Amino acid sequence: MSRSSASSTSELLRAHCAAIAKEEAVLREGGGKAGHERQRKMNRLPVRERLGRLLDKESPFFEIGLWAAYKMYEEWGKIPAAGVVAGIGNVEGVPCMIIANDATVKAGAFFPQTTKKVIRAQRIAFECALPIIYLVDSAGVFLPMQDEIFPDEDDFGRIFRNNSVISAAGIPQFAAIMGNCVAGGAYLPVLCDKILMTKGSGLYLAGPSLVKAAIGQVVDAEELGGAQMHAEISGTVDFFEKDDPLCLKRLRSLVGLLPEAKDSKTPRPSKEAFKPAKDPDTVYDLISFDGQKQYDVRDLVATVADEDSVDEYKADYGKTIVTAYARINGRPVGIVANQRLQVRTKKEGIQMGGVIYSDSADKAARFIMDCNQTHLPIIFFQDVTGFMVGRDAEQSGIIRSGAKLVNAVSNSIVPKITVVVGGSFGAGNYAMCGKAYDPRFIVAWPTARYAVMGAAQASDTVFAILARARERGDKKATHEELEELRIKVKQSYEEQTDIRYGAARGWVDAIIQPHETRDVLIRLLQYVTRPKSKGVFHTGVIQV
Repeated sequence: MSRSSASSTSELLRAHCAAIAKEEAVLREGGGKAGHERQRKMNRLPVRERLGRLLDKESPFFEIGLWAAYKMYEEWGKIPAAGVVAGIGNVEGVPCMIIANDATVKAGAFFPQTTKKVIRAQRIAFECALPIIYLVDSAGVFLPMQDEIFPDEDDFGRIFRNNSVISAAGIPQFAAIMGNCVAGGAYLPVLCDKILMTKGSGLYLAGPSLVKAAIGQVVDAEELGGAQMHAEISGTVDFFEKDDPLCLKRLRSLVGLLPEAKDSKTPRPSKEAFKPAKDPDTVYDLISFDGQKQYDVRDLVATVADEDSVDEYKADYGKTIVTAYARINGRPVGIVANQRLQVRTKKEGIQMGGVIYSDSADKAARFIMDCNQTHLPIIFFQDVTGFMVGRDAEQSGIIRSGAKLVNAVSNSIVPKITVVVGGSFGAGNYAMCGKAYDPRFIVAWPTARYAVMGAAQASDTVFAILARARERGDKKATHEELEELRIKVKQSYEEQTDIRYGAARGWVDAIIQPHETRDVLIRLLQYVTRPKSKGVFHTGVIQV
C-alpha cells in the first residue's frame, strides 16, 4: 500500500470514528431540550445533571448500553439509550454501578431493551461486587409492548429477582425515588438497602386513575403514595428529601459510610507510571475501516500493554492466534488475540489471518487453562472470520480442537473482557468469548462487525441454494429474480453487521474509540478484579 493510500485509509477510519462519537453525543441528550424543560418545570433535574452531582468531580463514567434500542422502536418514535442511563463511576471514591431512568424519554417508561439493559447492568455489578445506585424516575412498563416486557425470565420481573439476589450476596443497593415509581417498578426501591425520596415524587402499586377504576376509590397522588406519606405514615422511605440536589448530596454521604470509601483514599498507581510500547493513536494507521487490511496484532497489543511487559506464549505454534502474558497499568493479564497477518507454519504451510486453525485453537485452549490456574484476567481481541473449513481442516480435527477451545472459554472462572476490533463471525465469535460466553465486559470499536457469516458469503450461499432449487424445479425463478434476491440478502446482512445494530440489541456494552482502548481496559480491570463481598447477614424467622 502506498503512503498516500495508507493515509487516506487512516483518515476514512478516523472520520467514521468521529461520526460515531458525534452520534453518541446526540444520544446523550435524551429527550432533548423540550424534555429537559419539562423536568425543570417539575423541579427535577435531567438525568445527566443528576449524575454530574452524584459522581465525584473528575470521575470518569464508563457508560454501558448507550446505543440500546437504537432504531428499534421507530413506530413509537425515538427511544435514545432505551430511556435509561447505566454505567460505572466513583462516588466518594467508591466505584458504583449507576442505573438512572431518563424521564425525558417516554416518561422513563420501560421498553424491552430498557429491561435488558438494566438486567445487564445488574449482572455486571453482581459479578464485580459493585454497589448499585438506582435513580428512579419512571412511568413503568410501556403498555403497548407489555407482552415483550412483562413475563419472561429476562424481562421486567427479573430486575426485582436480581435485587433480592444481589442483596443476599451482601452487595449494597441504594434507591432514590426522584419522580414516578409505579406498579411493579415500586418493588425495586423497597428491595434495596436504603430508600430516599424527593418531595413531589410518587411511589405506589397503582396510580390514582387505576385505583378509581379498580375499586372506585378517589384519592390524590400525595395521599396515595407521596414522599411525605411514605416518610410519616407507611414508614417505607428512609430519607425524605426536599429536592434533587439534597437527595443526591445525601446519597453521596451514605455511600461514604461504606468501608471501602476509606480504602479508596489509598494512593494507586497512576497511568503515568506505566506506558505502552506504542502510542495508542497509531491504531488508526494499523487497521482499515473495511477490515480488509492485514496487520500484525502484536502492534495492536503494543498500544495497550505496558512497555516491556509482553511475554508471548508458544509464539511459533498456532500462529493465527497470539497468546501472551502482559501487564496493563501494572496489572497482570492474559491476552488472546486473532492474528490478521498471513502466516507460514512448518506443518500446515500458509495459514490465512483471522482464521482459527486446529493448532491455534489447541494453543488458545491451553493458554486459557493456564490463566485460570494462575488466576489471571483474560483480554480477548476479536477480529475473526471463523474456523478453517475444508477437507484438510476436517481431517486435522478442527471440530475437536474448536470444541476444546469453546469448552475452555465456557468453563473459565477468571474475569474475561472482550474487545471486538474487527470481524466477529460465526463460531469464531464463540471461541473468542462473545456475549454468550459471559465476558464481564464486551466492548467494540466502530469498525466491528457481527454476523454468522460475511455479507458476500451469505448472499452467495443463498443464491447457490435457490439456484439449485430452481434447477430441480422445486421453485421457478428467473435469473434476474435470483440476482435481485442476492443483492437484497447482501444489503440486509450489511445493515445487520454494523456494530450499531448489535449495540442496540445489547450484544456489546459500549462502542469505544480505538485510541482509548488502553484507558478503558485500565478502568475495567479495576472493576473486574475487585474482591467479592465476604460477609452475608442472616437472621432467623422474624414476625412482622
